[in-house]
Amino acid sequence: MTRILHGTRLSGHAHRARLFLHLLDLTYEFADSPADVRNSAAFRAMNPLGQIPVLQDGDVVLADSNAILVYLAKRYAPGSAWLPEDPVGAARVQRWLSQAAGEIMFGPAAARVSARFYDTGVPAPLSQALAARVLGLMEGELAARDWLAGAAPTIADVACYSYVAHAPEGGIALDPYARVRAWIARVEALPGFVAMPGE
Repeated sequence: MTRILHGTRLSGHAHRARLFLHLLDLTYEFADSPADVRNSAAFRAMNPLGQIPVLQDGDVVLADSNAILVYLAKRYAPGSAWLPEDPVGAARVQRWLSQAAGEIMFGPAAARVSARFYDTGVPAPLSQALAARVLGLMEGELAARDWLAGAAPTIADVACYSYVAHAPEGGIALDPYARVRAWIARVEALPGFVAMPGE
């Protein structure tokens, strides 16, 4: 079965999917998909929004990094700690997937993109404020446990890692958040970890 991940190496969204594929020890091809590729008819047939990442897994075609994480956990690690089956565990993971698509996306991620690539339209004071809010939340939550959603790593940690770890590229210091920095180190120590290129 052919498995292809479409994305770019510097995309945190694509990195989430890459990271989880590696953590699950799943083989795949990486198809570099810069803007001109994403505007092509072939790519738009896979994702009409023209966004990355897109995963082709045999006959399955999925867009959206968080959806890809859920799919991979359900298909290749069913019943594992990556995506708990119990209602409370599943809800805790979903909470952080929402943070990844909300405060992390418009906070650390937007600050990084604005600093490195192009103007996102998110004002710097807003991205800084959202970053401080979500990093403070993470710092508090990590006082009680090593991982965001429970006693073991889950796709919540995978979803939140990339942009939080690279927040300094957007001018957001992680120095005040000792527990967040320790969590980053724990993610990076997971077997199969693969880094996203940084500065």
